[in-house]
Amino acid sequence: MSHKSTGALALNLALVLTLPQATHACACGCGIFSVGAGNMLPSTLGNGTELFASVDYLDQTRDWSGSASAPASANADKNIRTLFQTVGVQTFFNRDWGLRVELPYWQRHFTTLDDAGQPVSFGHGALGDLRVLGLYTGFSPDRSSGLMFGAKLATGDWTYANFDRDTEIGTGTTDLLLGGYHQWKFGADGAWGAFVQTMADLPAGSRAGYRPGKELDTAFGVYPQGWDIGGTHLTPVLQALLSLRGKDSGVQADPGNSGYQRLVAAPGMELAWQRLRVDLSVGVPMYQHVNGNQLVAPWQGSLNLSYAL
Repeated sequence: MSHKSTGALALNLALVLTLPQATHACACGCGIFSVGAGNMLPSTLGNGTELFASVDYLDQTRDWSGSASAPASANADKNIRTLFQTVGVQTFFNRDWGLRVELPYWQRHFTTLDDAGQPVSFGHGALGDLRVLGLYTGFSPDRSSGLMFGAKLATGDWTYANFDRDTEIGTGTTDLLLGGYHQWKFGADGAWGAFVQTMADLPAGSRAGYRPGKELDTAFGVYPQGWDIGGTHLTPVLQALLSLRGKDSGVQADPGNSGYQRLVAAPGMELAWQRLRVDLSVGVPMYQHVNGNQLVAPWQGSLNLSYAL
Protein backbone atom coordinates (compact mmCIF):
# COMPACT_ATOMS: atom_id res chain seq x y z
CA MET A 1 0.00 0.00 0.00
CA SER A 2 1.35 3.44 -0.91
CA HIS A 3 2.10 6.08 1.71
CA LYS A 4 -0.70 8.23 0.30
CA SER A 5 -3.30 5.49 0.52
CA THR A 6 -2.03 4.51 3.96
CA GLY A 7 -2.37 8.09 5.19
CA ALA A 8 -5.87 8.50 3.79
CA LEU A 9 -7.02 5.13 5.15
CA ALA A 10 -5.46 5.85 8.52
CA LEU A 11 -7.41 9.08 8.61
CA ASN A 12 -10.84 7.65 8.00
CA LEU A 13 -10.10 4.62 10.15
CA ALA A 14 -8.97 6.96 12.94
CA LEU A 15 -12.47 8.34 13.44
CA VAL A 16 -14.21 7.97 16.79
CA LEU A 17 -17.55 8.35 17.24
CA THR A 18 -14.20 17.90 16.46
CA LEU A 19 -13.91 17.43 17.66
CA PRO A 20 -13.60 17.06 19.14
CA GLN A 21 -12.48 13.56 21.27
CA ALA A 22 -15.44 11.63 24.79
CA THR A 23 -18.99 12.67 25.30
CA HIS A 24 -18.82 15.28 28.02
CA ALA A 25 -22.31 15.77 29.46
CA CYS A 26 -23.35 19.24 30.58
CA ALA A 27 -26.78 20.84 30.40
CA CYS A 28 -25.21 24.13 29.43
CA GLY A 29 -23.64 22.44 26.43
CA CYS A 30 -20.19 22.64 27.97
CA GLY A 31 -18.86 19.45 26.42
CA ILE A 32 -16.77 18.51 23.42
CA PHE A 33 -18.08 16.16 20.75
CA SER A 34 -16.88 12.56 20.84
CA VAL A 35 -17.30 12.22 17.10
CA GLY A 36 -15.18 13.39 14.18
CA ALA A 37 -11.78 13.01 12.60
CA GLY A 38 -8.79 12.23 14.77
CA ASN A 39 -10.34 9.68 17.09
CA MET A 40 -11.20 6.02 17.74
CA LEU A 41 -11.09 3.37 15.04
CA PRO A 42 -8.54 0.84 13.74
CA SER A 43 -5.24 2.04 12.34
CA THR A 44 -3.42 0.59 9.36
CA LEU A 45 -0.14 1.29 11.12
CA GLY A 46 1.67 -0.86 13.66
CA ASN A 47 0.19 -3.98 15.22
CA GLY A 48 -3.29 -2.62 15.91
CA THR A 49 -2.47 -0.87 19.20
CA GLU A 50 -2.42 2.92 19.56
CA LEU A 51 -1.60 5.24 22.42
CA PHE A 52 -3.33 8.59 22.18
CA ALA A 53 -3.73 11.96 23.87
CA SER A 54 -6.03 14.86 23.08
CA VAL A 55 -6.47 18.44 24.21
CA ASP A 56 -9.75 20.28 23.53
CA TYR A 57 -10.67 23.86 24.39
CA LEU A 58 -14.12 25.42 24.86
CA ASP A 59 -14.82 28.96 26.12
CA GLN A 60 -18.53 29.64 26.60
CA THR A 61 -19.08 33.39 26.81
CA ARG A 62 -22.31 34.11 24.89
CA ASP A 63 -25.81 33.77 26.27
CA TRP A 64 -28.20 32.02 23.90
CA SER A 65 -31.94 31.36 23.99
CA GLY A 66 -33.76 29.32 21.38
CA SER A 67 -31.96 29.91 18.07
CA ALA A 68 -30.66 33.41 18.77
CA SER A 69 -28.36 35.44 20.96
CA ALA A 70 -29.87 36.63 24.24
CA PRO A 71 -28.92 39.50 26.59
CA ALA A 72 -26.34 38.62 29.22
CA SER A 73 -28.77 39.83 31.91
CA ALA A 74 -31.02 36.82 31.15
CA ASN A 75 -28.46 34.36 32.56
CA ALA A 76 -26.74 34.39 35.93
CA ASP A 77 -23.91 32.27 34.47
CA LYS A 78 -21.35 34.42 32.65
CA ASN A 79 -18.50 32.15 31.57
CA ILE A 80 -17.59 28.46 31.47
CA ARG A 81 -14.07 27.86 30.15
CA THR A 82 -12.78 24.30 29.95
CA LEU A 83 -9.57 22.58 28.94
CA PHE A 84 -10.33 18.91 28.23
CA GLN A 85 -7.34 16.55 28.39
CA THR A 86 -7.65 12.86 27.60
CA VAL A 87 -5.19 9.95 27.44
CA GLY A 88 -5.90 6.38 26.50
CA VAL A 89 -5.17 3.24 24.59
CA GLN A 90 -6.90 1.40 21.78
CA THR A 91 -6.00 -2.14 20.78
CA PHE A 92 -7.31 -4.82 18.43
CA PHE A 93 -7.11 -8.45 19.52
CA ASN A 94 -7.73 -9.56 15.92
CA ARG A 95 -9.09 -7.96 12.74
CA ASP A 96 -12.67 -7.98 14.10
CA TRP A 97 -12.56 -7.12 17.80
CA GLY A 98 -10.94 -4.30 19.72
CA LEU A 99 -11.04 -2.33 22.95
CA ARG A 100 -10.66 1.38 23.68
CA VAL A 101 -10.18 3.03 27.10
CA GLU A 102 -10.26 6.82 27.59
CA LEU A 103 -9.33 8.63 30.81
CA PRO A 104 -10.17 12.37 30.80
CA TYR A 105 -8.99 15.19 33.02
CA TRP A 106 -10.82 18.54 32.94
CA GLN A 107 -9.77 21.98 34.10
CA ARG A 108 -12.79 24.27 34.35
CA HIS A 109 -13.25 27.98 35.15
CA PHE A 110 -16.79 29.06 36.05
CA THR A 111 -18.07 32.63 36.56
CA THR A 112 -21.60 33.26 37.82
CA LEU A 113 -23.55 35.77 39.93
CA ASP A 114 -23.96 35.22 43.66
CA ASP A 115 -27.16 35.90 45.62
CA ALA A 116 -26.24 39.57 45.83
CA GLY A 117 -25.86 39.83 42.06
CA GLN A 118 -22.07 40.08 42.21
CA PRO A 119 -19.80 38.02 39.89
CA VAL A 120 -17.85 35.20 41.55
CA SER A 121 -15.41 32.84 39.85
CA PHE A 122 -14.32 29.31 40.66
CA GLY A 123 -11.67 27.05 39.16
CA HIS A 124 -11.51 23.31 39.52
CA GLY A 125 -9.59 20.44 37.94
CA ALA A 126 -10.38 16.75 38.34
CA LEU A 127 -10.56 13.40 36.62
CA GLY A 128 -13.58 12.95 34.38
CA ASP A 129 -15.76 9.94 33.62
CA LEU A 130 -13.81 6.92 32.32
CA ARG A 131 -15.05 5.51 29.00
CA VAL A 132 -14.60 1.85 28.03
CA LEU A 133 -15.66 0.77 24.54
CA GLY A 134 -15.66 -2.46 22.61
CA LEU A 135 -15.11 -2.22 18.83
CA TYR A 136 -16.38 -4.60 16.17
CA THR A 137 -15.16 -4.16 12.58
CA GLY A 138 -15.86 -7.59 11.05
CA PHE A 139 -18.67 -6.70 8.65
CA SER A 140 -16.41 -6.46 5.59
CA PRO A 141 -12.79 -7.30 4.63
CA ASP A 142 -11.79 -3.63 4.44
CA ARG A 143 -13.37 -2.79 7.85
CA SER A 144 -15.35 0.02 6.21
CA SER A 145 -18.19 -0.40 8.72
CA GLY A 146 -18.12 -0.99 12.44
CA LEU A 147 -19.91 -0.83 15.77
CA MET A 148 -18.91 0.67 19.12
CA PHE A 149 -20.48 -0.26 22.45
CA GLY A 150 -19.58 0.20 26.08
CA ALA A 151 -20.07 2.42 29.09
CA LYS A 152 -19.17 5.75 30.62
CA LEU A 153 -18.36 5.07 34.26
CA ALA A 154 -19.04 7.40 37.18
CA THR A 155 -15.39 8.09 38.01
CA GLY A 156 -15.50 11.87 37.52
CA ASP A 157 -15.87 14.43 40.31
CA TRP A 158 -19.54 15.45 40.61
CA THR A 159 -19.44 16.90 44.16
CA TYR A 160 -17.42 20.12 43.82
CA ALA A 161 -19.37 22.57 45.97
CA ASN A 162 -19.08 25.63 43.72
CA PHE A 163 -20.42 24.01 40.53
CA ASP A 164 -24.02 23.18 39.68
CA ARG A 165 -24.73 19.55 38.81
CA ASP A 166 -24.93 20.41 35.11
CA THR A 167 -21.52 22.10 35.31
CA GLU A 168 -19.71 19.42 37.30
CA ILE A 169 -16.82 17.56 35.67
CA GLY A 170 -18.52 14.19 36.24
CA THR A 171 -22.23 13.38 35.94
CA GLY A 172 -22.25 10.83 38.76
CA THR A 173 -24.07 8.37 36.49
CA THR A 174 -23.17 5.27 34.51
CA ASP A 175 -24.15 5.67 30.86
CA LEU A 176 -24.55 3.18 28.03
CA LEU A 177 -22.57 4.10 24.89
CA LEU A 178 -23.70 2.82 21.48
CA GLY A 179 -22.37 3.89 18.09
CA GLY A 180 -21.29 2.96 14.62
CA TYR A 181 -19.53 4.19 11.51
CA HIS A 182 -19.35 3.71 7.76
CA GLN A 183 -16.72 4.98 5.31
CA TRP A 184 -16.39 4.82 1.54
CA LYS A 185 -14.37 6.02 -1.46
CA PHE A 186 -15.64 8.03 -4.42
CA GLY A 187 -14.37 10.06 -7.38
CA ALA A 188 -11.85 9.09 -10.05
CA ASP A 189 -9.81 6.09 -8.82
CA GLY A 190 -11.23 6.59 -5.34
CA ALA A 191 -9.30 9.81 -4.85
CA TRP A 192 -11.80 11.03 -2.23
CA GLY A 193 -12.98 9.46 1.00
CA ALA A 194 -16.07 10.08 3.11
CA PHE A 195 -17.42 8.92 6.45
CA VAL A 196 -20.41 9.08 8.73
CA GLN A 197 -20.12 8.23 12.40
CA THR A 198 -22.51 8.39 15.33
CA MET A 199 -22.46 7.81 19.10
CA ALA A 200 -25.36 7.76 21.58
CA ASP A 201 -24.86 8.43 25.30
CA LEU A 202 -27.78 6.91 27.26
CA PRO A 203 -27.76 7.41 31.05
CA ALA A 204 -28.72 4.20 32.84
CA GLY A 205 -29.93 5.91 36.00
CA SER A 206 -29.65 8.99 38.22
CA ARG A 207 -27.34 10.05 41.05
CA ALA A 208 -28.29 12.23 44.03
CA GLY A 209 -31.26 13.80 42.27
CA TYR A 210 -29.65 14.33 38.87
CA ARG A 211 -29.98 12.47 35.58
CA PRO A 212 -28.24 13.95 32.51
CA GLY A 213 -30.14 14.12 29.24
CA LYS A 214 -29.67 11.56 26.50
CA GLU A 215 -27.25 12.66 23.78
CA LEU A 216 -26.64 11.72 20.15
CA ASP A 217 -23.53 13.00 18.31
CA THR A 218 -23.00 12.44 14.59
CA ALA A 219 -20.15 13.43 12.27
CA PHE A 220 -20.14 13.64 8.46
CA GLY A 221 -16.91 14.27 6.58
CA VAL A 222 -15.05 14.17 3.27
CA TYR A 223 -11.33 14.34 2.50
CA PRO A 224 -9.02 14.08 -0.53
CA GLN A 225 -6.12 11.68 -0.87
CA GLY A 226 -3.73 14.34 0.48
CA TRP A 227 -0.10 15.22 -0.23
CA ASP A 228 3.38 14.04 0.73
CA ILE A 229 5.63 16.88 1.91
CA GLY A 230 9.11 16.10 3.17
CA GLY A 231 8.18 12.67 4.50
CA THR A 232 4.97 13.91 6.13
CA HIS A 233 1.55 13.15 4.66
CA LEU A 234 -1.00 15.98 4.92
CA THR A 235 -4.72 15.37 4.53
CA PRO A 236 -7.35 18.14 4.90
CA VAL A 237 -10.74 17.13 6.27
CA LEU A 238 -14.08 18.88 5.83
CA GLN A 239 -16.59 17.76 8.42
CA ALA A 240 -19.90 18.69 10.01
CA LEU A 241 -20.79 17.75 13.58
CA LEU A 242 -24.39 17.39 14.73
CA SER A 243 -25.30 17.09 18.42
CA LEU A 244 -28.77 16.45 19.88
CA ARG A 245 -29.17 16.47 23.66
CA GLY A 246 -32.30 15.99 25.73
CA LYS A 247 -33.26 17.78 28.91
CA ASP A 248 -31.78 16.84 32.27
CA SER A 249 -34.13 15.59 34.98
CA GLY A 250 -34.28 15.27 38.76
CA VAL A 251 -34.57 17.64 41.71
CA GLN A 252 -30.95 18.79 41.25
CA ALA A 253 -31.40 19.41 37.51
CA ASP A 254 -32.53 22.50 35.62
CA PRO A 255 -34.63 20.99 32.81
CA GLY A 256 -35.90 24.36 31.60
CA ASN A 257 -32.34 25.45 30.79
CA SER A 258 -30.93 22.18 29.49
CA GLY A 259 -31.02 20.33 26.20
CA TYR A 260 -29.95 21.62 22.80
CA GLN A 261 -29.39 20.94 19.13
CA ARG A 262 -26.33 22.26 17.29
CA LEU A 263 -24.57 21.89 13.98
CA VAL A 264 -20.87 22.74 13.82
CA ALA A 265 -18.58 23.09 10.80
CA ALA A 266 -15.19 21.69 11.86
CA PRO A 267 -12.51 21.74 9.15
CA GLY A 268 -9.28 20.07 10.11
CA MET A 269 -5.94 18.67 9.00
CA GLU A 270 -4.19 15.36 9.61
CA LEU A 271 -0.38 15.12 9.59
CA ALA A 272 1.02 11.57 9.48
CA TRP A 273 4.72 10.85 9.93
CA GLN A 274 5.78 7.20 10.25
CA ARG A 275 3.76 5.88 13.23
CA LEU A 276 2.81 9.30 14.58
CA ARG A 277 -0.42 11.05 13.63
CA VAL A 278 -1.48 14.60 14.55
CA ASP A 279 -5.04 15.83 13.98
CA LEU A 280 -6.04 19.49 14.30
CA SER A 281 -9.54 20.93 13.92
CA VAL A 282 -11.46 24.11 14.69
CA GLY A 283 -15.24 24.10 15.02
CA VAL A 284 -17.60 27.01 14.40
CA PRO A 285 -21.36 26.72 15.10
CA MET A 286 -23.55 27.00 12.00
CA TYR A 287 -26.82 26.49 13.87
CA GLN A 288 -27.71 26.03 17.51
CA HIS A 289 -30.98 25.89 19.41
CA VAL A 290 -31.06 25.68 23.21
CA ASN A 291 -33.85 25.35 25.75
CA GLY A 292 -34.15 28.34 28.06
CA ASN A 293 -30.93 30.34 28.45
CA GLN A 294 -27.54 28.67 28.10
CA LEU A 295 -23.95 29.74 27.49
CA VAL A 296 -22.46 28.88 24.10
CA ALA A 297 -18.99 29.24 22.59
CA PRO A 298 -18.16 31.09 19.34
CA TRP A 299 -15.61 28.40 18.46
CA GLN A 300 -13.93 25.30 19.81
CA GLY A 301 -10.60 23.66 19.06
CA SER A 302 -9.09 20.19 19.20
CA LEU A 303 -5.60 18.67 19.01
CA ASN A 304 -5.18 14.88 18.89
CA LEU A 305 -1.94 12.90 18.96
CA SER A 306 -1.70 9.15 18.43
CA TYR A 307 1.17 6.72 18.11
CA ALA A 308 0.81 3.26 16.59
CA LEU A 309 2.90 0.61 18.35
